[in-house]
Amino acid sequence: MENKKTNSLLASVGTVCMILTSLGIILVALRNTITLHMENFWGASADFWQQRWDSMLHFADNDQFIVLVLGMYCLSYFTYWLGSAFYLFLDLTNWPAFMRRYKVQPGTNEPLDTAKLVKVIAMVNFNQLVTGTLTTWLSYRLMSWRGYDDSPKLPSFHRVLMELAVFVIMEEIGFYYTHRLLHHPSIYKYFHKMHHEWQSPVAPTAIYCHPAEFLFSNVSPGMLGPALTGCHMATLILWVQVQIIFTLHQHSGYHLPLMPSPEAHDFHHLKFNQCYGVLGILDMLHGTDDKFRASKCYSRDYVSFSFTPVRETVPDDHKKKL
Repeated sequence: MENKKTNSLLASVGTVCMILTSLGIILVALRNTITLHMENFWGASADFWQQRWDSMLHFADNDQFIVLVLGMYCLSYFTYWLGSAFYLFLDLTNWPAFMRRYKVQPGTNEPLDTAKLVKVIAMVNFNQLVTGTLTTWLSYRLMSWRGYDDSPKLPSFHRVLMELAVFVIMEEIGFYYTHRLLHHPSIYKYFHKMHHEWQSPVAPTAIYCHPAEFLFSNVSPGMLGPALTGCHMATLILWVQVQIIFTLHQHSGYHLPLMPSPEAHDFHHLKFNQCYGVLGILDMLHGTDDKFRASKCYSRDYVSFSFTPVRETVPDDHKKKL
């Protein structure tokens, strides 16, 4: 049995290495075309974004503390609830009707329990207004202690791209292990149980959790990359907004065209002990996605470039027989 586990782990490592090597070769081959076009796009809009950044610095009297703590805090709050409002509109009105075809778990939250939703909104606001204020301040202190790029000039496209790649990898490592730790029986009921009250999550439940979990497993993994690279403050603000939009969609209950697949994390809420990570790489290495891979959800776990819902492209077996 032990040999089988070892062989499975080695096979997974080999697969990941092969995938990363292949991606590296493809990226190098396409570098002179894709990067050139992206640089041109970035350069064409550079003046616009630099002017916005200069205006923010001028408003804050060049005080980096105000830019990060107040600026990022307000922008993050706005991003979170604007994104949540879009999905909540779909859940509360069931309009337009065709959007229900994109639901990951059809028939759930129809109608949405408003009492439970009010509880979520209250807890999320506590995490944002109280815990979030503390974590934003701590993030600033961490970056100040580590040292960061406080230049008034925005970073280049290449640098932002490289740093975002590092952020994603570091978050995958940090989130997988902290998240899996929170599922340990001796800890789970005190902290993570709150988040799992929703087997079929809705967007605002993204940070519906115990304040300690919010700091330990939501904020900290996302700060590993910025702390490692000492990035520009603008890159950190961009990264936090990307995280918010991504996690809202992962908890939305909708698998929309052109959006990252929420199938794996939705399966985690449904089955509890599967798919702890963000990218799925560590789940594959540790074998914590075996049930997910054996399910129809895994076949639907891709970015759809079609307006045909994935549940219709990959229907359940009983529907095929009918």
